[in-house]
Amino acid sequence: MNTPSTSTASSSVRINTNFNKKKVVVVGAGIGGLVSALLLANAGVQVTVVEGQAQCGGKMRQLWPGSNTPRLEGEFNEYQGIDSGPTVLTMKWVFEEIFASVGANLHSELTLTKLDVLARHAWSQDEGADQLTLYADPLQSDDAVGIFAGSAELRRFQDFCKSAKALYATLEGSIIREANPSMRKLAMSLGPRGLALLAGIGPMKNLWDSLGSYFHDPRLQQLFARYATYCGSSPWSAPATLMLIAQVEMDGVWSVQGGMRTLAQAVERLCLQRGVEFQYATQCQKIELSHGRVCAVQTKRGERIEADSVVFNGDVEALYSGVLGVEVQRKMIPTRDSKTVRSLSAVTWSMRCKVKEERFTLDRHNVFFQNDYKQEFSDIFNSKRLPRTPTVYVCAQERGLSDKKLSQKDVSKDESIFCLINAPANGDVQSFSKQELESCEKATFALLSRCGLHLERSTQKTIQTLPQDFHQLFPSTGGALYGQATHGWLQVFSRSQARTPVHGLFLAGGSVHPGPGVPMAAMSARLGVGAVMDHLGLIKT
Repeated sequence: MNTPSTSTASSSVRINTNFNKKKVVVVGAGIGGLVSALLLANAGVQVTVVEGQAQCGGKMRQLWPGSNTPRLEGEFNEYQGIDSGPTVLTMKWVFEEIFASVGANLHSELTLTKLDVLARHAWSQDEGADQLTLYADPLQSDDAVGIFAGSAELRRFQDFCKSAKALYATLEGSIIREANPSMRKLAMSLGPRGLALLAGIGPMKNLWDSLGSYFHDPRLQQLFARYATYCGSSPWSAPATLMLIAQVEMDGVWSVQGGMRTLAQAVERLCLQRGVEFQYATQCQKIELSHGRVCAVQTKRGERIEADSVVFNGDVEALYSGVLGVEVQRKMIPTRDSKTVRSLSAVTWSMRCKVKEERFTLDRHNVFFQNDYKQEFSDIFNSKRLPRTPTVYVCAQERGLSDKKLSQKDVSKDESIFCLINAPANGDVQSFSKQELESCEKATFALLSRCGLHLERSTQKTIQTLPQDFHQLFPSTGGALYGQATHGWLQVFSRSQARTPVHGLFLAGGSVHPGPGVPMAAMSARLGVGAVMDHLGLIKT
């Protein structure tokens, strides 16, 4: 039998194979639930996964606008579904370690391609005339920044990159890999040099102000401030330490052949090989307790599934709001941080459309900035309204691969395009009016046009997703896509961890430590499985 990876069992821990099979129910088949199921099943646990949707993947979903079937013959690459959630794989090492821990190989299960271009950027202030492309090759990025902003700003960019790299190296082990981070543990693990690095960055500063000490060009400050949104946060409230996300991208961005959901399907396949039972289109109605301990899961179909433990792979807010039972809610509520703020939601457009390029040539990942950046976050977090000056992310998933260059013939065809703007997570209490939505849509696509990119859209080949739609997909969130916002330095220590006050109930997913994003949710599962195994008495030190 394979043993769990070092994050779930240290070198001084061995698996106890002499036990009657324990039963664990995993609620939710997002990446956190899938990885939890895989690691538990690989250790000999009997695992059942219940998922309300018809397939695995959670936020890693695909849509097929203009078609009732999942694939259209004769289209570019047979027209696979459009990635309409996460569109990029970073921190590949997380999945390499997870797959290796169960005797599998990530690169044998999936086809991954490292992208040469990280992203292309344009600004409305000059109508897209001055663009900045960042590359996987740091020397290419240096050249691009120097041409874009000058030699002095290039030196500041290089200083920023050094700081981001050092910060990531400092915090990976003490925060990301640490199951139960705390200020005391952080101070002990960092030592004098690590603490000096943090002090130099100014962890009590917000990200925007910290970036202002690196960059004099406001466009670069704006570009790197955007990384706060990867955690669903405002750059004016997020801690300066989020600059480490820049290093995550510089370490490599990968395309997954078949789309991001293929990653979820690969983990599902490994689960099935190890005996995991999946029950799709099966919504969990209640986590049942007996004498304060988890004993079963009840589904809305009336089935009762006995469990020695439950792993909940959903937004922790569902437990606080009583969606999975009053008993669980009563035990969870005392631990709730009343100061937390919901993270960003989004308005998205998944489209098959024709692309006309004037001043802007699309790559895989593209970002378009408005002039008034602060207004965007004031609208969302303060006024709870759709932004009047949205930043627009465009993923052109048929671009950016060296072995898939668009020919002149291909350019005349429809392409798979995914557009996203940030929005408030109030989909549970507000539906935006037709006028508000039309105004938002006009501002979004007018920005692209001003920057020299025209998308010829049609309603028949477009699927729009709003905060209220995300709320329906992910209950109790209001449409928040990243759990709670990472606002303030201490927030990292207040995020829910794997263990809960409910005996036998554990958490995994982007709303718990170490945070949102596909690799982080997978990491939460690795950390959580260690806690589950310890609870079940399946490891001995």
